Order: sequence, then C-alpha cells, then structure tokens
Amino acid sequence: MKKGFLEIAVKDIRRNKILYLLSIPIILWYLIFCYRPMVGVLMAFQNFNPVKGILGSQWVGMKHFVDFFTGIYAWRTIRNTLALSLLDLIFNFPAPIIFALMLNEVKNRYFKKTVQTISYMPYFISMVVMCGIIVDFTSAGGIISTLVANLTGTASQNLLGDPACFRPIYIISNIWQGLGYGSIIYIAALAGVDQELYEAATIDGAGRWKQTLHITIPSISSTIIIMLILKMGSMLSVGSEKVLLLYSPSTYETSDIISTYVYRMGFESYNYGFSTAVGLFNSVVNTIFLLTTNYFAGKYSETSLF
Repeated sequence: MKKGFLEIAVKDIRRNKILYLLSIPIILWYLIFCYRPMVGVLMAFQNFNPVKGILGSQWVGMKHFVDFFTGIYAWRTIRNTLALSLLDLIFNFPAPIIFALMLNEVKNRYFKKTVQTISYMPYFISMVVMCGIIVDFTSAGGIISTLVANLTGTASQNLLGDPACFRPIYIISNIWQGLGYGSIIYIAALAGVDQELYEAATIDGAGRWKQTLHITIPSISSTIIIMLILKMGSMLSVGSEKVLLLYSPSTYETSDIISTYVYRMGFESYNYGFSTAVGLFNSVVNTIFLLTTNYFAGKYSETSLF
C-alpha cells in the first residue's frame, strides 16, 4: 500500500528534525520580510490613506494603472528603464565572463591573485561613497571631465548634468564596480572543468583559442544560462539607489526610471496607491521576463531554473 504524503513528511521530519529546526529562522524571515509585505499590493487598487489603513482606504480599482499609462511620464520612464537595462545586459553581463576567461589563461599564480583582489575592491565600496566619487570625477574640473575635455578639445563641464552622458557614465561605472566580484562564480565554474579535456585537445592540435571556444565556454554554459535567467528576472529593476544618487532634474529625460519615479510619487508626492501600482507593474513585467527566459532556456538547452 502506498504511503501518503503526510506520513512520509512526518517520518522525514522525525529523521531530520535538527535540519528542520535550523531552517525555522529562514522560513520565518521569508514569511515576515517577503510574504507579509505582499499585503501592501492592495494599495495599488486604493487611494491609500495611512490613517485609515489598507482595510479602511477607498477602493479605486484600476484607476492608478490607467493614470500611469495615460500620463506624460509613462513612456519616458519605461523607455529609460529598458534602455539602461538593455545596455547593462549587453555590456555588464558578458564583462565578468570575459574577465574570468582571461584570468583563466594567466599562469602566474601570484599575478592572478593580485589582479583578482584588486578587481574585487570597487564592489565593497559603499554605494553612497561610490556615487560621491563619480560626481566629483565628472564635475566641471574633475579628473574624468578634464580628460574628456582634452580629448574632444572642449571646455571642461559637468558631465552628469548632460543627459547624453548619463547612460555611459552609469554603465561604465557599473562595469568597473561589478567586474571582479561578478567573475567569482565563473572562476569557480572554470575550476571544475576537466583538465583532461584540454590535454586531449592539445594532442589533437587545438590552440588556446579553440580550446576556449570548444571546451571552456561549453563547460560553463550552464552557469552562464542560470545567471542570464536571474538577470532577466530583474531587467526593469535597474539599480534605483545609484540612479537616485546620480540623476538630477536636468537629466530626467534619459535618467528617470520606473524605480525613481515610484520613489518620487511615494515619498515626495505621498501618492502611495499610485506608486504601488507602478511598482506592481514593474514586478509583473520582471516576472514575465523571468518565466519567458526560463522557458526558452529549458527548451533550447538542458539548463533552467525550474
């Protein structure tokens, strides 16, 4: 006779009770900080009043969503969010992979460790300090502004005040900050590649470039696909903290994204229902990107999240 699920679960809990006890704090953390706040999604369908609370606030249905999509800032925020996300995907996603592949070819162990350590450092700088450095370097008379002025033959100016310069500054600083730390997982994956494959390829006459193309990259392809799926799941969740610290009203045309728009509507205009609706739209689109990417990854390769 087949055992029921409940009976199997009870036996497993008795057998591994220590592991289940250790998992309780993690489960509680998720329940309190991840699932409990989801009740706040109801604010997207209300004219939320902090005094009356969620249960006492007036219900307005889809009004906030209609207001957002018919508003003058909808296209601008969506366009800027997609632009920054796509640029980040094109340049910042492959950068750690290329860096890890280059480090994998370095034979001098001490030089390799030194380069790795130096490349990790920017990641551990506080975001506020990082943005302060960027603001100082790109201000009129700053190191980067002066260098750009000398190369272009123009006067030094505040680059962050120029809408055309915001995206390049954001992307380049992202690469610099996350290059080394982002390469850790790929370096770990490269360490697990069977060395006998390289020996066999060398005997067959394959050079380092062909070995990289036909052995190294295929060996870490599953890791790359998983990281790509996770990246696609946060496509519209561009680093709002960094944008918030770098942008200004003069660059809203290219820098104002969904997250910063939600921040302004919620904490400056106190329109909590509207900001929640825009944030909910952002989360739904991210989920669609995640599920779509995972579907195609599972269909055309042997790797997927679920």
